Amino acid sequence: MIMFAASCSARRVSRTGRLTRMPALSLLSVVIAAALQVPVSTAADSDNSQSTTLVVTGSENSMDTPKSADYAVPVTRAATGLALTNRDTPQSVSVITQQRMQDQQLETLNDVLNNTTGLSESNSGANRSNFYSRGFMVDNYQVDGVPVLVDSSWNLGDTLSDTAIYQRVDVVRGATGLMTGAGSPAASVDMVTKQADSKTFTGDLNTSYGSWGNQRYVADLSGPLSESGNVRGRVVAGYQHSGSWLDDYHTQKKFLYGVVDADLNDATTVSLGYDYEETHVNGATWGGLPTFYRDGSKTDYARSTHLAPDWAYNDVQSKRVFAGLKHNFANGWQFTLNGSHTEATMDSKLLYIDGYFDKNTGVGIGPYAGYDLLGGTGYNTAKRRENAASAVLNGNYELFGRQHELMTGVTYIRQNNRYYSAYTNLTSADVGDFNDWGNYPEPDWDPQTLAGDDTIHQKSAYLATRISLADPLHMILGARYTRYTADTMTENMVKNNITPYAGLVYDINDTYSAYASYTSIFKPQTYRNADGAYLNPVTGKSYETGLKGDWFNSRLTATLSLFRMEQDHLGATDYALVKGSNDYAYYEQNGTVSRGVEFEVNGAVTDNLQMTFGATRYIAKDGSGAALNPTQPQTSFKLFTSYRLPVWQDLTVGGGINWQNHTWDSVAGPDGATNLYADQGSYALVDLFSRYRVTRNLSVQANLNNLFDKTYNIDVGRNTVYGEPRNISVSASYHF
Repeated sequence: MIMFAASCSARRVSRTGRLTRMPALSLLSVVIAAALQVPVSTAADSDNSQSTTLVVTGSENSMDTPKSADYAVPVTRAATGLALTNRDTPQSVSVITQQRMQDQQLETLNDVLNNTTGLSESNSGANRSNFYSRGFMVDNYQVDGVPVLVDSSWNLGDTLSDTAIYQRVDVVRGATGLMTGAGSPAASVDMVTKQADSKTFTGDLNTSYGSWGNQRYVADLSGPLSESGNVRGRVVAGYQHSGSWLDDYHTQKKFLYGVVDADLNDATTVSLGYDYEETHVNGATWGGLPTFYRDGSKTDYARSTHLAPDWAYNDVQSKRVFAGLKHNFANGWQFTLNGSHTEATMDSKLLYIDGYFDKNTGVGIGPYAGYDLLGGTGYNTAKRRENAASAVLNGNYELFGRQHELMTGVTYIRQNNRYYSAYTNLTSADVGDFNDWGNYPEPDWDPQTLAGDDTIHQKSAYLATRISLADPLHMILGARYTRYTADTMTENMVKNNITPYAGLVYDINDTYSAYASYTSIFKPQTYRNADGAYLNPVTGKSYETGLKGDWFNSRLTATLSLFRMEQDHLGATDYALVKGSNDYAYYEQNGTVSRGVEFEVNGAVTDNLQMTFGATRYIAKDGSGAALNPTQPQTSFKLFTSYRLPVWQDLTVGGGINWQNHTWDSVAGPDGATNLYADQGSYALVDLFSRYRVTRNLSVQANLNNLFDKTYNIDVGRNTVYGEPRNISVSASYHF
């Protein structure tokens, strides 16, 4: 482990104001550098062609200076709203920086989450992805710290947003009720957008071309809009056209992001911006391929096979207008006000197959005994409108001769979701011989009917303080009050909740800290039971404790955590239907527990080596002791590195590996009386990349994904959705 120091040390001013000696390099740095047979170096300027050897002369060590090319950031507010380093935050936090996204070619939020420690994906086709952490589905999303309500039942492209507009993505694993209010205890994802922060004209132009005819063009331009630079602007625009390993499946994406920042005076800055994105998927899939034949044996389709007819499509579009104000008071306190209006639409015509077919005759039967239902078509449209506002005040205060920190705020969210649908069912006569499946004709759609009309209000007030109990000991106490109302077509729900939060951080020395935290869980549910009644809100408790390390002023961080989450009333389904409806019925599970361990090291190991490595092991069971969400890996590790050659500083090489263990599901067999065992064995995906700086301004890069062309399923169950095969992309970036 990295919790030991090399014998070489330097001095710096400690966080308590004392001048102390500290470990300057971790054993990890020395071991990796020795393995690579290069001298361990300080973080010299990234434009300097010479590495600098470590000089132990005090705080002049340039590793004290954060770099924009790092995989780590000095501070984040994602967990508690307080600006804290990773080692001062009593929860597990992963940061995916702009540099990491560039190196690994993480072009969508979906890509980012797939490569984040402890997160896993379930995909049901047409980029319809949900993500899980610690055994539970992630539904807490934020933009610049303001919660965004997401409905997993309808695909409005929430995980398809393009990362070109983000400065970084912060992921806090575990319950985050203090910052997000009502929601799952899985994790919270905060997308931090780019700002107009340059007083000189600068920009980046990027283009890439890859497998299946994929092409992408992005421009990111910043500069002053006034002579003094007190008014600045930034625009990010892009276009992407992508083919696929699936036959006749194509995606087209356009996006535009613009923001203007203006300094009204030395203390006050206002922002105004607009964000637009549209994605069109032609040949869109809905679900996957059958996993089993009628006799219970497993199918074996080519990865290029899919069932979508040529008329199938899925279009999503989002528009967001946002504004903000930030004021710094003379006493060091800061006030921040943010507001946004978002409209998202979805329009799709899709077809799915869900049944068991005879491998010889192609004749099928449905998955539910007594129902001749082998699939269906759907013409679905949706519109989401959301207004959100937040106000936050934070600063330091003195009490009993010590300095403490305080953060308090309010949040208001109003979201309306309206869904319309028309559908047809497919019987065995409609499907015919599945072995001769072709381009199923588009049905004569009935007029769409209202399928859902939900209005959700969430009003919250919260407060947190970081109390300095002693030089090495800090306590974080906080609470959030949430009033949650949901007006649906069948029920009016009003829930009030107070979510307490407590964290304790003990500085073992200037490098390591120990921590513990507790918070409660509160999540209203829109699931209904078989009689049509809504389930009670999920309630529970979340505990976490661990050790953290911090080197070079947070340029390299590490976390080892133990966690336990307990929940009651958690909704689960056995795929029966709500009476008089086509919706799945849910029932409540009490006594659900998830417990496990996580480890992550992230950041600048040396000047030339950036690395992120994360590992997770958890066990999640329901109240009866059965495995919870076994379709998600309970053990995984993710590694990615970037190494700039010391003897040839214009060349950077790197790569990574994502490994996960065996996943499975037990599904009802074709006779309705027996179960079939669907599974995906453990597998590893290996990626490589290389970048060469042709000139000071121009770089070219190549990425190779799934090096060994591993075949794997990301929707374990009755259906199979294959992950992407081996693919390559080449790109060029010009910075000025």
